[in-house]
Amino acid sequence: MTQSDILLTEAPGPAAPPVRRRRRRPLAAIPYVIIGVYVLAAAIGPFLIDYDPVATEVTERLLPPGSATGSGTAWLGTDAVGRDVLAQVVYGARTSFIIGIAVVTVCCLIGVALGAIAGYSGGLPDAVVSRTIDILMAFPGILLAIVIAGLLERGMHVVIIALSVGGWVGFARLSRSITMSTRERDWVDAARIMGVSKPATLKRHIVPFLAGSVVALATIELASAVLSEAALSFLGLGLPPHIVSWGQAIAGGREHLSTAWWITVFPGIALTILVICIGLVGDRLTRRFTRKRD
Repeated sequence: MTQSDILLTEAPGPAAPPVRRRRRRPLAAIPYVIIGVYVLAAAIGPFLIDYDPVATEVTERLLPPGSATGSGTAWLGTDAVGRDVLAQVVYGARTSFIIGIAVVTVCCLIGVALGAIAGYSGGLPDAVVSRTIDILMAFPGILLAIVIAGLLERGMHVVIIALSVGGWVGFARLSRSITMSTRERDWVDAARIMGVSKPATLKRHIVPFLAGSVVALATIELASAVLSEAALSFLGLGLPPHIVSWGQAIAGGREHLSTAWWITVFPGIALTILVICIGLVGDRLTRRFTRKRD
């Protein structure tokens, strides 16, 4: 009997529901496009714009947007010591991405590893990790970062450490929760019966199920890291003066809000747009992977 004969002899079933075509929404791509522009500006902008963060030009201080300077046109104006605001925005984007990605990477590696081990092993490892998470959650993350950054010397590595100390908690809680539900699945029981080691079981049968949710959380945590770095720099606890930061640029214009608003407004707008777009992408990824997991 050929395959066509088999198809003919099968009883007709209920008509399949019409396939719904997913509507394309061009507006949904706007956050991705904006983030792409930020990444492009952070990657190649410093090579196109010459900027010395510690150099000052007093004769060109507080110039409004579009003013002519000795090195060209200050499209976004200059600050209180004659530095180009556009260059600060571009260089600040690079700093924000470097610190944000570094913090998320460190937190993801630590949190996923501890959460997966605690969720799969249970017992003492789970108790230790759970109590550590409870202790860290008792302190606001930004407050803990302020204390650590205030005790150590200013530097990019200090900011990364300060934001990573409490940033891994969310990844650990998520990984532990998913691991505890996944370890009861049939394929995990089969691997356990066959004598597969715990590390191999975690790597092959549990960690792949964490990927989607972890990526969604990492996107949201990236926005939080960028905002926290700007907050530390605004308070003067984050980066040294020779490293450009949006937080430093915003803080530098506080005394000139009434006369030179552009010093604070343009870096603030750049920070706000980036955080909102990353948050929108993170929420969308969270909904997508939550539906898949359910």
